[in-house]
Amino acid sequence: MQIALIGYGKMGHELENLINESGVHQVVSVSYRNPDEDLDKEGIKKADVVIDFTSPEVVVNTTKEVVGMGKNMVIGTTGWYDQMDEVKDLVEKAGVGLVYAQNFSIGANIFFKVVGFASQLASKFGSYDVAGFEIHHTGKKDSPSGTAKKIAQVIMENFPGKKKLETGRLDRQIEKDELHFASLRAGRNFGYHEVIFDSAADEIKLSHTAHSRRGFAEGALVAAEFIKDKKGFYTFDEVFKI
Repeated sequence: MQIALIGYGKMGHELENLINESGVHQVVSVSYRNPDEDLDKEGIKKADVVIDFTSPEVVVNTTKEVVGMGKNMVIGTTGWYDQMDEVKDLVEKAGVGLVYAQNFSIGANIFFKVVGFASQLASKFGSYDVAGFEIHHTGKKDSPSGTAKKIAQVIMENFPGKKKLETGRLDRQIEKDELHFASLRAGRNFGYHEVIFDSAADEIKLSHTAHSRRGFAEGALVAAEFIKDKKGFYTFDEVFKI
């Protein structure tokens, strides 16, 4: 598979290394090696799939350009979801395929499934309350993380007692139907997410820890293989349906 990379930060480098090691796929273009560079449209024309790890400030405009060229995409950038409807409309009108995720880590996506199942059980058996928190490195631009938002969504879909997400500081007593998911930014942590089910009888803790960016790159490559010959707007959840 011929792959074009958009964005050449830490994730771009990780993806390039992984693709080169695969012996199966090939990087045919890298856009934005430097911030002042333009999109490599000629290189993108050679690609089967385009993988974007840039920033929320540019990803939507970049997507317009890429799907306008008839290319399928994987978007690993987070923080653009308020423009979801616009991007979905662009993809459908262009007749291409796009897959996005709050987190492309295969382990994290398995974790989403585990949390969903645990939330169903905890809501049915025992008087459990549920909350969560996440830790990321000091270079993380969004808070809470896209992964934290995804975990919170999974909990609320499976734990009927939680209706509203609260991610900020609370200077009051939390309401029973609020899910509190806190964030911490410090050091070099690649990503830690924990969900806590607590009752008068006991406590259950579920957690996922990213050791490096490798897992995110592996998942993005799996997503590229998934979307290569498809049309439509997908989340990475589609890959994990069982």
